[in-house]
Amino acid sequence: MNWLTRFFQRPPAVILPPDQAARLARWQALPAADMGLSHYRSRYVVVDVEASGLNMGKDRLISIGAVAVVDGVIDPADAFEVILRQDVVSDTDNILIHGIGGQAQQGGVEPAEALLAYLDYVGKSPLVAYHALFDKTMIERAMVRYLGVKTDHAWIDLAWVVPELYKDMLDGHVGLDHWLAVFGIENIQRHNAVSDSLATAMLLQVAMAKASSRGSESPQSFIEIEKARRWLRRSA
Repeated sequence: MNWLTRFFQRPPAVILPPDQAARLARWQALPAADMGLSHYRSRYVVVDVEASGLNMGKDRLISIGAVAVVDGVIDPADAFEVILRQDVVSDTDNILIHGIGGQAQQGGVEPAEALLAYLDYVGKSPLVAYHALFDKTMIERAMVRYLGVKTDHAWIDLAWVVPELYKDMLDGHVGLDHWLAVFGIENIQRHNAVSDSLATAMLLQVAMAKASSRGSESPQSFIEIEKARRWLRRSA
């Protein structure tokens, strides 16, 4: 089998137990989020993941953290965290980054159950991350592997949105920590999925206020800002 055949080969079908299949069907039947609502009438879910490495093609999803921003407000109790059970523990250098030890990895939640719990939490809300491609790819690969589905969430990447909104301060592509420092946002525990999500959620609140002041008042407007900035960067 050559590489081209492997590329187009469909992954094996996933057969879920009836209870898990029913939960997945309930999530699939949820209505799509209204992307035209005001920021302050919307529910965003800010997502961050920890993985066994940075290779999106081969590394494994270890944990997901998420924090909701509802009608512009963060409730610290409205958060989600799950560790997916790992058959093979990630290496020591990786553990030193995210702090999820071997015992915690091996004692995590069965992956399909963990991902269904994540879907129960996020619903069909638009998802937000900083450098969203990594989070999106790791989650979607796990969804296909363990649930046999591709999700259809709208993703908003603050790594593109915030520099556009504040290009008078810095017209460039920088890390999350830079913007947190600019706006005095504390990240309690770096490389902890929930802590990173909470810090990013506070940055989202900053972006919502700035965007609204210039007439960009909805989740869809964030998507349009991101698309426009991506296009300009490609054209430069």
